[in-house]
Amino acid sequence: MVLSDKYGDVLGLAQQLGVKNGNWKEEDGKIKLWGTTEYQLDANLLWDKIKEHEGWEQEIEADIRTERTDIHGIYEVKSGDTLSKIAKHFLGDANRYPDVFVANTDQLNDPNMIRVGQKLKIPNP
Repeated sequence: MVLSDKYGDVLGLAQQLGVKNGNWKEEDGKIKLWGTTEYQLDANLLWDKIKEHEGWEQEIEADIRTERTDIHGIYEVKSGDTLSKIAKHFLGDANRYPDVFVANTDQLNDPNMIRVGQKLKIPNP
């Protein structure tokens, strides 16, 4: 299998995330990719996608940088989400839900009232 086919989902995700100054090439039996994401959250999503592939350690060389460090990233609320659930997923501790709330007081008045489709800022872990 050609590596560009194997990692097509990674390359597609990079495009979907709007990676800037990004590109890739297949060279010496490896995919070499690079680019800049807006937030660390997006870079982590790319790494998570890479790591879904068996043998990635020998097949991928990636240089993924981030532009902004003021927050971890932006998350779009999905059905069933709560601030506690979001805090657990991104910050590792459900009890950090107030941190997510405080980061979003420009659009939230009550930590128990979030809406599907809202784009919430995720503070740095």
